Amino acid sequence: MSDAVSSALVAFSAIFFVVDPIGVVPIFIAMTQGDSQEQLRDTARRASLVAAGLLVFFALFGTFLFKVVGVSLSAFRVAGGIVLLITALDMLRARQSEVRTSPEEAQEATIKEDVAIVPLALPLLAGPGAIATVMVLMSRASGVVPVVAVVASILITMAASYFLLRGASLVQRVLGQSGVAIFQRVMGLLLAAIAVQFIAEGVRDLMGLAHPPG
Repeated sequence: MSDAVSSALVAFSAIFFVVDPIGVVPIFIAMTQGDSQEQLRDTARRASLVAAGLLVFFALFGTFLFKVVGVSLSAFRVAGGIVLLITALDMLRARQSEVRTSPEEAQEATIKEDVAIVPLALPLLAGPGAIATVMVLMSRASGVVPVVAVVASILITMAASYFLLRGASLVQRVLGQSGVAIFQRVMGLLLAAIAVQFIAEGVRDLMGLAHPPG
């Protein structure tokens, strides 16, 4: 398998698993209860578009933030990996990660008139874990192809999120609560492995900086 294909698969897997649109389905149903089909489609569309815009922005311009605040890419890889690992552990327990949204925020959102931007787009779809993931993936990218792979993975994930949220009721009926939980656990295990890889790479780079050769 070529490095380009491998990088693309890792990028898509990491982004899709941390966004976890299937896990957002039950929350989406609760927040949009009583809405018409047209309203559901509009909410799903706006949430997916805003989340895609946010993630693409941080993917392309996140490195400038590192320079502004004086944080090294290696340190951010470790921090991003830890955030991902916390999210992955919550997914393994089939529960909503408070890294993305707290129970209080979710409860408040159920009575809001418009939930597309907050909390669906941010922080449920484009939460801290997703933002950290795209920034870490972009920091690992060398060349045009890996960069395109990361951006394409974001867009594909958000397109999938739109269709899953648009058909949320059908997804819920097909998978059921136990099906969603099983799927989350499988994704959580894979995401944990990716998180550990991010942390290991960051620690290795930090050790190299602390003990330069020669």
